Amino acid sequence: MPDATPSYARYRIVPVLAALFCATSAQADPIEDFYKGKTVTIVTSTGVGGPFDLTARALAKHMPKYVPGRPTMIVRNMPGGGNVLATNYMYTQAPKDGTALGVVNNIIPLHQVLDGRGVRFDARRFNWLGSTGGSNLFTWVWHTAGFKSMDDVTRRELITGSTGVGSGTFIYPNAMNMILGARHRIVMGYASTAALDLAMERGEVQARAGASLAGMLQEHSDWFRDRKIIPLVQIGSERDKDYPDVPLMHELGKNAEQRQVLALISSPPSLGRPFFTTQDVPPERVAALRSAFDATMKDEGFLTEARQLGLDMQPMQADAVTQIVFATINAPADIVAKAKLAIEPQATPPAR
Repeated sequence: MPDATPSYARYRIVPVLAALFCATSAQADPIEDFYKGKTVTIVTSTGVGGPFDLTARALAKHMPKYVPGRPTMIVRNMPGGGNVLATNYMYTQAPKDGTALGVVNNIIPLHQVLDGRGVRFDARRFNWLGSTGGSNLFTWVWHTAGFKSMDDVTRRELITGSTGVGSGTFIYPNAMNMILGARHRIVMGYASTAALDLAMERGEVQARAGASLAGMLQEHSDWFRDRKIIPLVQIGSERDKDYPDVPLMHELGKNAEQRQVLALISSPPSLGRPFFTTQDVPPERVAALRSAFDATMKDEGFLTEARQLGLDMQPMQADAVTQIVFATINAPADIVAKAKLAIEPQATPPAR
């Protein structure tokens, strides 16, 4: 049957349809189109139940509503290799399209510089999204030990327990011995930080280094209430607001070089719990993920859950995290060499 539409009407319909098509195209969101129906996996370098895992799971619950297309988010635990296994996976095997996020231990950039064993990644190439923040690390001394400041530790021996040479319980007191002439006697062999805390309470050792404020508050609130522990020094980039009179480790350096070395060794807690996506993700997707991460850090549901889980939240944006990562990895070669020496297990303090 012949088309009964007048020819002049057909000519009018064509531009109208074209205009509608253009308007629809202009309103289409390629980010939303990409993420709609997708699953985004958050890979964490730790096992189930720790602060990194708990943070990842809380984020997976609340962040999707801020990502265009509202993808599903799941968490995959990949512990092993001193956090290197998961980091290598993110760099070499994970999708490079914005569907893989990572949260790895904050020691990773420093490990790339000072150790390098097993490293098949360059942390500078990851697209950092931000950090949920974390607590400064402290050296806590038992109240009956008679130490009030780090000046005391340069005058007489402080017996400090350690869980191993790769942990902050060894690295930080050893670095202060080597660089500042402190007199920590580091007692090795404790199976866990819980065992170390018990040893301090029993009087086997006098102090514990590398312990986070948040962790100690969560595990030993009575110690704070009853003033059983005294903070001597803190490790981080800025003094904790509740301990403004306790010096940062790098502030104790006697010259610029010492302060640089100690600042490099202090870089992990400055990063907190950092999140990233893989290298080579399209910039517009990286921007969308960063925006979603920032929005989640202000989400009341997320913050409430974090408080219930005992997670300390001091968020940092992507630029700040990226700056710390680059400053760590691009540290001058002479500073890196001295930092390596300062954390060596066989290191002996210089003659006094």
